[in-house]
Amino acid sequence: MQLGLFNLMTLRDHPDGTRGVMRDTRKMVETAEELGFDIAWFAEHHFANYSSSPSPLMMCAYAAGWTKTIKLGPGVIVLPLYNPLRVAQEIAVADTQTEGRLVVGLGTGYQQYEFDRYNISLNDRVDIFLEYWDVIERALVDGEVEYDGKYVSLPKTHFAIGTQQKPLPPIFVTSSHPRLLERFKKWRAVPFLAASTLGSPVLYKMVDGLNEAWTSIGERPATKPLAIMQYVSIVDSRSEALEMAERARYVGRMAHHLRRADLPLDESGFIRNEPYPDEYTLDQYADNMIVGDAHTVAEKMIENIKRLNPSNYTCNFSFGCMPLERAHRSILRFKRDVVPLIENELGSLSDIGVDLNPVKKAS
Repeated sequence: MQLGLFNLMTLRDHPDGTRGVMRDTRKMVETAEELGFDIAWFAEHHFANYSSSPSPLMMCAYAAGWTKTIKLGPGVIVLPLYNPLRVAQEIAVADTQTEGRLVVGLGTGYQQYEFDRYNISLNDRVDIFLEYWDVIERALVDGEVEYDGKYVSLPKTHFAIGTQQKPLPPIFVTSSHPRLLERFKKWRAVPFLAASTLGSPVLYKMVDGLNEAWTSIGERPATKPLAIMQYVSIVDSRSEALEMAERARYVGRMAHHLRRADLPLDESGFIRNEPYPDEYTLDQYADNMIVGDAHTVAEKMIENIKRLNPSNYTCNFSFGCMPLERAHRSILRFKRDVVPLIENELGSLSDIGVDLNPVKKAS
């Protein structure tokens, strides 16, 4: 099982604004590399303080200059919002800049607010995604592409640059849609599921849906790799846990509002911290996320691992524009105190999950 670090890069109350969020993100990624984490992921979101990362491939290129071993990944490229020829080239450049450390996360997107501003129909996102992936796959694998589809038509185009990893970098897909699972089978793409602030109960339902989708296309879910992401914080008291829950609730409220066409914005252009119907209480946030002392966090993760057998377990330690000292303390204590407890119960992390080694040749 690989360990990942997720960077949403929310801007809320950082005293140094976006520059401070960027600096804190660098510190967390550098620490993750020092601690032996496998992948650092960078989110993609647009037009709102929900995330300061509108271009995750740009973040990967940025991190390539000050990391050496950790893999770097867009988490994820919201493919319907791109020109496929451009993103294919940028994937090739990023894989070169990272010297073959790129992993490629792809998603269809879900935020109505973003899609409206790119003049893309959210209802068409799966069809657009599949056409755009056809273009990208041919461009990067074959070195040329000619395409006539519903959403994109291209004259024959040759690609002078390609990825360093052949035929493609490892691929992760944030979707349980059967058509996407079928399309990416030959690349052994890894489904990457996250309930984010909603925690384990919702994550379990998402994985149940994924397993049903695998079964619907004649595949055995137990033979398929799985990546999951959870919000994680190691705290010393219930009051600290509730502080973390408030940070998570802020993120959850923004994510909820971004599913709509209009946002409740304050005078600075930030999304207002407005509740929505049936949202979690702070106690529910704290209980459903991976929050608690080291033993509690280990117990919650062990439950996740026993139930889901993930090949990659990604942690977001820095959510809701959390002060760096809190997030940094959590990642250090996670590796020092939590991982040994997990391994005492389950054995080496490297022995957990379905093999993630990428295919070398498409079947």
